Amino acid sequence: MLPVIVGLALVGIALQGTFIAVEHKEKYVLADILKGSAALMFVTIGMLGFLRVTSDSLGRLIAIGLIFGMVGDILLNLRFVFKKHGQKAFLLGIVAFLVGHILYLCALIPISVNTIICVVIGAILAAALLIYIFKTMEVKIAFKIFGVFYLGAVIIMTVIAIGIAISTANTHDIVYAVGAVLFTASDIVLIFNTFSGTTKFSLRITNLSLYYIGQLLIASSLFIAR
Repeated sequence: MLPVIVGLALVGIALQGTFIAVEHKEKYVLADILKGSAALMFVTIGMLGFLRVTSDSLGRLIAIGLIFGMVGDILLNLRFVFKKHGQKAFLLGIVAFLVGHILYLCALIPISVNTIICVVIGAILAAALLIYIFKTMEVKIAFKIFGVFYLGAVIIMTVIAIGIAISTANTHDIVYAVGAVLFTASDIVLIFNTFSGTTKFSLRITNLSLYYIGQLLIASSLFIAR
């Protein structure tokens, strides 16, 4: 099974790299197809892991969360295809990712031993980041509202994942936590590259690369028994 997973991951990385190059050339329809195809690779890895290894509620929730990640991927890039409805597409994409993170949280909380501490730390970190963003960048009210819920969920989820990995030292939990950290880092890069006023292609590459590797690790963690 390992060769299959490695093969799917390599195909996904190739598709993601091609997507980045095609998007940069402003071929947005083809780019969105490539992005969706790349996302399908990590969804497939996650589903295979759930069906063949974990087969529990944790695996099921993470696998479904990965599907919402794929939906979010497609929606976020539709803002370039349908520019008149770009804001709606972006916000719907954020909602899809938010649902995915809520599912991740539902998977992690039952196995967390320091949930309250992690939630408090995550909330403080999210609040600090949001205050900085709102003070230094011009963000529309709709994005502010969605941003509070989204960043709160993703950062709290990541802190809980780190807490679990520290407490168990289990390979599954460590791989998942690293994936969550990369996912969060990609979101932070995306925010600064989108709302800072100067969009840089180098940051776009960084954002998309961190995100995709993060999702691959989250999906791959399902192949490691807890």
